[in-house]
Amino acid sequence: MTTVPSATDKLEPEVVKAAIVVVLGTIMAILDTTIVAVALRRLSVDFSASVSTIQWVTTGYLLALAIVIPVSGWAMHRIGTKSVYMISLTLFVVGSLLCACAWSAESLIIFRILQGLGGGMIMPVGQSIMARAAGPQRMGKVMGIIGVPTLLGPILGPVLGGFIISNTTWRWIFIVNVPIGIIALILSKSFLAKSPSDRDHRFDLMGFLLLAPGLGLVVYGLSEVGAQGGFHGAKVWDSLIGGTLLTVGFVWQSMRSVEPLMDLRLFKDRTFAVSAIGITLTGATLYGSMFLLPLYYQVDRGQPAWRTGLLMASQGIGAACVMRLAGSLSDKYGPRRIAVGGAVVMALGTFFFTMVTSTTSYVLLALALLVRGVGLGFCMMPVVAASYRNLSYAQVPRATSATNILRQIGGSFAVAVFAVVLDTQIQSRLGASAGAMMQSGQGVPSATQLAQLAQAFGSAFWWSFGACVLGIVPSLFLPNAPLRAGAPSPAPSPAVSVIE
Repeated sequence: MTTVPSATDKLEPEVVKAAIVVVLGTIMAILDTTIVAVALRRLSVDFSASVSTIQWVTTGYLLALAIVIPVSGWAMHRIGTKSVYMISLTLFVVGSLLCACAWSAESLIIFRILQGLGGGMIMPVGQSIMARAAGPQRMGKVMGIIGVPTLLGPILGPVLGGFIISNTTWRWIFIVNVPIGIIALILSKSFLAKSPSDRDHRFDLMGFLLLAPGLGLVVYGLSEVGAQGGFHGAKVWDSLIGGTLLTVGFVWQSMRSVEPLMDLRLFKDRTFAVSAIGITLTGATLYGSMFLLPLYYQVDRGQPAWRTGLLMASQGIGAACVMRLAGSLSDKYGPRRIAVGGAVVMALGTFFFTMVTSTTSYVLLALALLVRGVGLGFCMMPVVAASYRNLSYAQVPRATSATNILRQIGGSFAVAVFAVVLDTQIQSRLGASAGAMMQSGQGVPSATQLAQLAQAFGSAFWWSFGACVLGIVPSLFLPNAPLRAGAPSPAPSPAVSVIE
């Protein structure tokens, strides 16, 4: 008779080895969502690329993450967890190496998409590995280990990226992934046990062929709004209309498919639907602001990349400090009041940036980011937890896949829109010559130009503030009561979402 290990049992060497492999892969994937943010200014100068073009370095990566997340679940069933994890690591390492060798903005964007296809599978597959290795009784302990990169990534990413950009070339922000990835690959082969595969699950190929180009065309159309100077021209409308039609086709296909790429039937549950909307808006303001902030610090304030990274760290610190408390309070008092309070605090922290000037105190900016991070932590945890509240255990993997897709989509759309707003505001306030000056990195703006440039950033931050305010609305419709004692839990941890 097999004894079920208690939650306090010491982790076996096999579990520890699996955790080492998963942490190595996870920290690479998470760092790369933030480490590139402080390099966008340098990339714009080196490639003489506009804001609306260089934003695709972030947007392409986020879209790739969103598209590949549901594919990972099918692939784990088809060829086994270990094989998928090693494939994802290989794609990420190869993508990183190619990014480091990029010779133009266009080539870098293509290689970032390849990198994102690998990075998007690393986290869900890694969570699956740990779920199977540790078992549900010890998932809390294990998730505490592999959750460290999730907390540290938003803090260390900008700081590490800033120091690399300031002391070497931007290419090293991608090269550093290569040795870590190779070590993770070698350890994966030795440390990870083979998992069974089956052919009982179908891949929604039609849904994939509709979703991937549909999202890409919509985001491309939005980015062309900035390039064309408005909603006119064939490129803009052809892309927006084509992308919208493909997305509508994806929705229709998902409602008909037995195993859809994203299970839209989950939205019949009201709590899941409002949580998903909140998660999408949180992704929008999080990634959108992470795009704007480094540019503001470097372009308008003239700060070097390393100092920009340090100035941005306070948001991650604020979120990391309160996330565990937010989860506990949500369990005790219900998710609604905690999420609403967090969304309000996050909106207040973001509102400060709508009034930035070219001389705003760095202390005040850091404090505003800290407040925003605290609000983010209190808002995000209850909303994510509430999304699983009424779901069965069988629905949890599909729910997590859907919410992760929506978070990345919200982020990619926000980055595209914020870039258009910023580009348009700069052009209207300073003229086309200012955009050329920013791309070349030459010329010292006058005090008047810097003031106008700060106003352009402030206008772009209004959109991030708007996403925060909109995020309050779905939080108002979350359950107000705590989950009753003894109620069945759909999964040991939302973070283990994608495993089955």
